[in-house]
Amino acid sequence: MPLWISEADVVGMMDLTGAIEALEKGLLAEAQGNAQNMVKTHIEFDGGSTLHAIGAAFQADGFVGTKTWAHTKVGATPLLILFDSRDGSLKAVIEAFALGQMRTAAASGVATRWLAAEGAGEFAVIGTGKQALPQVAAVLAVRPVQHVRVFGRNRERLDAFVARLRKEFDVEAMPASSVAEATEGASIVTVITRATEPVVSAGMVARGAHVNTIGAIVPSCAELSADVLARAGRIVADSVAQARKLSREFIEFFGSDEVRWQRVESLASVVAGRLRRAPADDLTIFKSLGMGISDLALGIELYRTALANNLGYGIEHPRKVPPRLRAAPKQRKEVTGA
Repeated sequence: MPLWISEADVVGMMDLTGAIEALEKGLLAEAQGNAQNMVKTHIEFDGGSTLHAIGAAFQADGFVGTKTWAHTKVGATPLLILFDSRDGSLKAVIEAFALGQMRTAAASGVATRWLAAEGAGEFAVIGTGKQALPQVAAVLAVRPVQHVRVFGRNRERLDAFVARLRKEFDVEAMPASSVAEATEGASIVTVITRATEPVVSAGMVARGAHVNTIGAIVPSCAELSADVLARAGRIVADSVAQARKLSREFIEFFGSDEVRWQRVESLASVVAGRLRRAPADDLTIFKSLGMGISDLALGIELYRTALANNLGYGIEHPRKVPPRLRAAPKQRKEVTGA
């Protein structure tokens, strides 16, 4: 019987450390040829709303699946659908808001683990949306950060976010009055915005820094200026194919030059090759666009955990109806990278 796995089940079964471990396992499967990614497709409608679909096949594990969501001004309700790869039967429907946040944060955690300086202690966060807190948690899970500086355009939200960081993490958190003030001297920079024009330039980033750029997942958005890419010694993307299709920064910088595109490494190749940052590296960049392999890597682990612990709801059970089907779901206001 297929399962419906709720947001509460997802949060109860997996924490960020587990998400990072599941993602690294999925990336190794990709590098070994045991997982294939379906490049994201999307359309824009109603002046800024977007419909997305991503997916992957984990043929060695017997799963294929897709995640889809409509990102509107009112909210979004992402769902991950798991199928049996051998007979096409439905295995699970997973409510994927929390899963998406963990997947996106885990990708930054994995990239930071391999690409940031070992002793990185200064961390800059640009953006204060719903993805920002998991992004901070992911970096803190892999590096000994002591100081966090945050910039956001809305001062009220900025102050509230900084107060939450001080409450939830053992770090010194401070608001910044500009992007440049936040990034000054920072050894790790995470940019998680909805900017339509670049907000970070090369002169803002310290030597030896690592940059995670998370928010610009469609061609209408951009976070990094061309001089940041020009300065980078290593450039990594979760999906190089999706970067070629959806990242305006990369498309404009690399153009149609195949030789230049060879500079972009996949996150899977970094993990499989254990390619850590070299001491001489000036600047490293991780571009996250969100990919089906990441979602399915977490989804498969959640499904197996649910089966082992008798969790989730039987979709075909006449008396145990999934919460989403009992009443209209409460809309969430943001799904960045979903």
